[in-house]
Order: sequence, then C-alpha cells, then structure tokens
Amino acid sequence: MSTTAARPKLDPEIALFVERLSAGWAEHPPFESLPITEARAVAEKVRAPWRADGPAMARTSEHMVPTSTGELRVRLYDPGLPSPAPALIYLHGGGFILFSIDTHDRLMREYAAAGQFAVLGVDYPLSPEARYPKALDQIVELVDWLHRDGARQLGLDPDRLAIGGDSAGANLSVATALRLRDRGASSKLKALLLNYGAFGIGCSDEAEERFGGEGAVLRRAEMDHYFMSYLGADLLAQADPYATPILADLQRLPPAFLTIPECDLLAEQSYAMAERMTEAGVDAKSVVYKGATHSFLEAMSIAEVARRAIRDGADWVKHKLSI
Repeated sequence: MSTTAARPKLDPEIALFVERLSAGWAEHPPFESLPITEARAVAEKVRAPWRADGPAMARTSEHMVPTSTGELRVRLYDPGLPSPAPALIYLHGGGFILFSIDTHDRLMREYAAAGQFAVLGVDYPLSPEARYPKALDQIVELVDWLHRDGARQLGLDPDRLAIGGDSAGANLSVATALRLRDRGASSKLKALLLNYGAFGIGCSDEAEERFGGEGAVLRRAEMDHYFMSYLGADLLAQADPYATPILADLQRLPPAFLTIPECDLLAEQSYAMAERMTEAGVDAKSVVYKGATHSFLEAMSIAEVARRAIRDGADWVKHKLSI
C-alpha cells in the first residue's frame, strides 16, 4: 500500500485548462513520435489559444542582439512608460527544447501591464541543436549588452533590470545570476522572478505519484528527456551548478520570488530552492498557489488563480525595481 499523501484537488478553472491542453495534444500524433521540428510546430499550435487577447502594449518591437555565438532575437513589450524604463528580462519555459516568445506572448504582456515595467522576451536557442551552455552564454551576453549600450538603445534603465522565467526559463534565470555573481557582476540584476522552476535533474517517487503520470501537465519521463536533450549524456552526470542550480552555492544572489503551484511535479524543487536561498542569506519570497499545476500561468484567460499569481509576481518585481 502506498504511503504517499493524497493528491490535492485541482482548482476547477485549472482543471479545465488541463483538460483543454490534453485535448489539444490529442489532435496530433504522440509528441515523442515526432521529429523535434514537428514537435515544436505542434507545441506552438496547442499553446496558440492561450496567448490570444490580453492587454495591448503601447509599443512592441523586435531586435537582434549580437553575441559571440550568433544573433539573439528579443521582443520588447512597453506598456507606455517614460524612458529609461525598468525592465524584466523574461525567459520562456519548454524544457529547453520547446516554445518561444510567441507561446509566451500574452504572459509577457500581462506582466508588463500589471507591473508597469517593460518586458524583454528572449528567443534563446533551443536544444538539442544548441545544447548547454549556448543558451546560457547568450543570455549572459544579453545582460552585458544591455549594460554596455543596449538598454539605452531600447529606452530601458540598465540599473533597474530583473530577470525571470518559467520552468526551464527559471533555471536559466538563476544560472545567469550565478554566472554574473561569479565574475563580480551580481549588481547587474536586481531581482529574480522564478515561476515553477526546473532547478535540478529528476524528481522524487512521491512527486511523480502525486502530480505526474498519465494526463498530468508534466511527467517525470518528460523532465528526464528535457535534461538529456539540454545537457547530453556526458554532462548529465557532471552535476554542473550552472545547469542544475539547485546544487549551486546560492550566496549573494539578487532577491527572488518563487511562484509555486501546489499540484506541480516540480514544486518540491521550488520548496528546496527557497529554503536553500534563505539559508544562503538571499531575500527569497515564495507563494504557493492552491490547486494550480505546472504551466498554470498560461491559463490567465480562464483562471483567477493564474491572474492572481501574475499580479503577485508583477507587484513584487515592480517593488524591487523601484530604486
């Protein structure tokens, strides 16, 4: 007999979100049977209904940022702010292999409108074609570019920059902050917004039993596949703290806000990260959203819990950038 605690009930609006996502995936061949380019196209289609509508921006513009390994596409969302504006650099989720600034377009607009700061969405290179550390390298170079002259070009304030993201994007956000800290440049980022982060490899049997399995938004086998695609077999065994920041020394990181869905396979990683950050002296705030799952922020069009979480994160970032 299992001794695992009972699975919490999904919020009814989130349950509808999960049902509709499942129906969307069911219209296509099994994800694991598709070549990666086709799988990405399907993922974009399935997520398309969730990026529709939402707040309008005063200005939306795309830019190509030079890096040592190629140009990086970014999209700036400006809700109508005087220049130079505070900004959140946002890194989309998708297990390092899926999604884009298009799938997360509405979420970024919602943050910009709710917090009254600019959002700079990053279309970082995806694995397995661009394995670790290429995406991380480019994101760090983006922060450096913003501090050299890029922020001025975009009408942003380099002294009021936060970074954040969901799932793989939260991983990359912490890794970016670690890289900057380790070369003495931690002041370049003022805050971390970490939405249901994938901070380490693997998950517990209890997490898989309670929150994974058939029909879940995220399963353990998926996470294993994502990290294998991101790192490759050799790096997977090396416990690199920039790839798996749950293992890192977390001292002297910027303040962090952790958005934790109660019914998420990865919630245990966010709990552990929040505890380790606090022990390391980081100003870490975590909020648990009852009945929510992985990816629940994308349900903002139908779920109050998603809208509340977006407001909470936006208000916190706005406060941290009010300097």
